This record gives sequence, structure tokens and C-alpha cells, in this order.
Amino acid sequence: MSSVAPIARPAAQPPQELVPSRYAVKIGDIDVLVISDGVMPIPAVTMAANAAPTDLSDWLGYMYMPPDTFDWPLNVMVVRSGEQTILIDAGLGIQFPGFPRTGHLPQRLASAGIDLASITDVVITHMHMDHVGGLLVEGVKEGLRPDVRIHVNAAEVAFWEAPDFTHTAMPPAVPPVLRSTAQSFANEYRDRIQTFDESYEVAPGVVVRRTGGHTPGHSVVALTSRGEKLTFAGDAVFPVGFDHPEWSNGFEHDPEEAARVRVNLFREMAESGSLMVATHLPFPSVGRVAVSGDKFRWVPVIWDF
Repeated sequence: MSSVAPIARPAAQPPQELVPSRYAVKIGDIDVLVISDGVMPIPAVTMAANAAPTDLSDWLGYMYMPPDTFDWPLNVMVVRSGEQTILIDAGLGIQFPGFPRTGHLPQRLASAGIDLASITDVVITHMHMDHVGGLLVEGVKEGLRPDVRIHVNAAEVAFWEAPDFTHTAMPPAVPPVLRSTAQSFANEYRDRIQTFDESYEVAPGVVVRRTGGHTPGHSVVALTSRGEKLTFAGDAVFPVGFDHPEWSNGFEHDPEEAARVRVNLFREMAESGSLMVATHLPFPSVGRVAVSGDKFRWVPVIWDF
């Protein structure tokens, strides 16, 4: 069974950190630290763009959630495998002023005792602003080592050269910021980006593979060591997806393919019994997936420390 273990001996949290913002797990010989970048309040309808309003309202009530706005958690991971320290996604940074409760990654890395210069690799699951924005925060690029390797799927990089928002259902202010952030990231880190096609082993037991769906190059990261496994699912999974995997998220560029990816991933997780972390599941977002009739069920791990 996977057990909790620290990735580092962190400094004490600063006084303003009133709730935990990091959670450590051991996957065989691989150290994992899930870090909260904060919370993004978005219109609840964005979770289920193709659902009937009454159905969405019923689900929100069933989950004791407010009817209009849903707080999306925003999680990233730091992984240590062998001599490599890998950051998986980078949070929002300061890319969107409408989300003032997120963009905390640089401070929370420092609070966890993780120096930017110690990061050897960065894996970007996809180039939405809440996954790359943290790399555009002032001082972050300068703090990273010059030879840091940033792994992004080739189709993802190509897509953001001229992105298509035809099938999305986002708040109108969002697409321009998504476009500008992705292009700024690509330009700023062009000499450090290493692309892959379908899958790539970033470090021993750390494999990133393309799923598509949410974006053309959306990818997940599988950690495997000593018979234990954890998958970082990125944006393939949202809270509503367990009860309604067919409901389309407004940020999905290919909703039908995203639904197929989601169901296949759920089935894979349920069959293997392995752990999963996802960007927008409630922190610390560590748990398993079970089959529940024609739906799925999220089974969070018991908090340990």
C-alpha cells in the first residue's frame, strides 16, 4: 500500500497559512508532494456545459454546493525520482485578475523547502493558463536552472500557435487570456521546451502520455515504483465527472473525446486500484476510483501525516 512520506523536510509554514497547502505521498521509491496553488471561483455552469440547467441545479444541491459559483481547487505536484526533481504543472500565476485566491505556487514551493534551482524537469499536462501561468511569474524563470527540461506534447505546442475555441463554452473574458498566456509561455521557454509525441519517460518510473480530449495534447503522468502507482490526471477529471462523465466541461476543446478519455481513465483506475490526483479535485486530491453502477465513485485516501 502507498504510504505518506515527506518529499523534503519543509520549513515551518508562515503564519498566514492557516490551512495545509501540501500533502506528501510515497509511491515505492518515488516521493510525491501535492501542492495547492489555491482556488478559482468560476460559474457553476462551466462544469456542465451540455447539461440541462435543472439537472445541474439538482446535482449542485445534492453536493451542497452553491447554485451559481463553484470553487475549483487548483493542484500541482512535485515528484522526486532518483536524481531528478520534477514539477508537474505550475498553477495560474497572476495571469487572470479574476482569480485572486490562486497563484500561490512560488511561495508554497519555498514554504515546502523546494528551491526552484533544484527542479530538473517540468511536465506541462496542457497549456491552459492555470497550468503554465506560474512559470511566467516574475523571478521564476530566473530562479530555474538554465538547463531545466520542460516536457510538453508536440500537438499541444502546435495547437496554441492558432488555437480553436469553437467547441468550448467559457466565460467570454477567458479565451483571450488563455491564448496570450500559452503563447507567452511558448515564447519565453522556447529554448527549454522538449516535445514528445505519444509518451515519454521523464525519469525512472515517471511517464507522461498524451490523452487528448481536453486539449489536443492534454497528457497525464503515471508514476510507477515497486508495484505501486499514482496517476496525475490533469484536467481529464472534474468533480462532476464521477456522477456524470458525459457532461462536458466548458474548457474542453473536444468535448466528445474528453468524455471518452474520462471514462477510459476511470475504468483504468478502478480496475488497477491505483491512486489518482487531479488538478481540480478537492485538495489534497489523492484517492481511488470505484465503479458504482453506470457511474463512478471517488474514494479519497484517509488523511495521514
